[in-house]
Amino acid sequence: MSNLKTQMEDIFKGGLTIPNALSAVRILLIPLFVYLFYTGDVKGALIVIIVSGITDSLDGRIARKYNQITALGKLLDPVADKLTQITIAIMLFIEFDKSDSGSVRSFRFVFLLFLAKELLMMLGGVVLLAKNIRPGAAEVYGKVSTFTFYTVMLLIIAFGPDFGAFREFFQFHEVTVMVLVLISAVMTIIAFISYIPGTITELKDKKTEKVNNKNI
Repeated sequence: MSNLKTQMEDIFKGGLTIPNALSAVRILLIPLFVYLFYTGDVKGALIVIIVSGITDSLDGRIARKYNQITALGKLLDPVADKLTQITIAIMLFIEFDKSDSGSVRSFRFVFLLFLAKELLMMLGGVVLLAKNIRPGAAEVYGKVSTFTFYTVMLLIIAFGPDFGAFREFFQFHEVTVMVLVLISAVMTIIAFISYIPGTITELKDKKTEKVNNKNI
């Protein structure tokens, strides 16, 4: 118990920074996005996601430039990302389920892949923390996957058939939407696989460390 308390104190030490505040803002924007999207204000929901993306870009840059990288930030930033991505996936799953097109309705299950990946990543993070291992920073594939996800989802929310914010000016054909989502899904799978070797290595190293400590 004392070990967990010490670990939590280490995580929150020096955590009152602008980058961490921006990450917190991204989390607070999630219910606003849900409300706007659910009530049909898709343009407003799109603006919220854009603002969220801007704060995501700023917090990392500020943290690196002003040496405000903290243990809390390393946890808060990916949590904000994952909660946002989970929320977007759920809302688009619901929206696709309401489509008049049978193929679009059937395709909605692809969004469960994004949901499963993020939930597994969060669960993995909890397991690592329970073993006193801090999850590592995002791999290159993870960053590319996140960028692809946000780009694709923003395009769909803006120009998707039936519900796109600007569909009166231009809207994607449903096949185009499916292709875009599949591209993001493939990147998501690649990113998830890329985390597995590093996680296994960290668990093995921790196990070896415990064995060595017992032998001392």
